Amino acid sequence: MAHVVVGLGNPGPEYRDTRHNIGHRVVDALAAQLKKAFHPQAGAHVARGTWRGDSLYLVKLQSFMNVSGSAVRRLLQTLDAGPEDLVLVYDDIDMELGKVRTRLKGSAGGHNGVQSVLDALATDAVRRVKIGIGRPAHKAQVPDHVLTGFEAAEEETVTTAVAAAAARVLDLVSKA
Repeated sequence: MAHVVVGLGNPGPEYRDTRHNIGHRVVDALAAQLKKAFHPQAGAHVARGTWRGDSLYLVKLQSFMNVSGSAVRRLLQTLDAGPEDLVLVYDDIDMELGKVRTRLKGSAGGHNGVQSVLDALATDAVRRVKIGIGRPAHKAQVPDHVLTGFEAAEEETVTTAVAAAAARVLDLVSKA
C-alpha cells in the first residue's frame, strides 16, 4: 500500500517560514526522520520512503495553496493512488497556536487550499492533520497573519506542534 502525505503551503523562499507553510514543515520533519531527500516530480517536491512496510510519499506542492487541488489530483494519478491514500497536512487559523487535530473526513472549514483539494477529488473523505496557527484579532488581518512568520516566542510551541503532527501522520498511515 502507498500513502501520499501532502503538506500544503506556497512555493518559493519568501513563503518558506510562514504560518501558511506549516504543512511543509511537517513533511520536512518526516523526511528528516526517515532520512529521505526531496526530488522534483509531477510539479512537486517528493521524498520517497517506507513506513512499516508501506510506501510513503512526502510531498510539497509547487503550486499555490489556494489552487492545490489540480496538483494533488495529478500527483495521485502519477503515483497510481487515490483519495483514500492521501493525508493532507495544513494550518488551521481557527485553532489555538500549536494545537494538532486529526480528521478522517469533513468540510474544508473555510480553508481555501483544502476546499480546492476536496473539489478536485470530488470527495470529503480525505485524512487530515491540522495544526493551529491562531487567529488575529481582526478579520482584515487574516491574509497578513497567514503569510507572516512565527514570532521567536512562538517557535518552541511550533516545533512541538510540528513533531506532534508528524507523529499523527505516521499514526494515520499505520492504521490504514
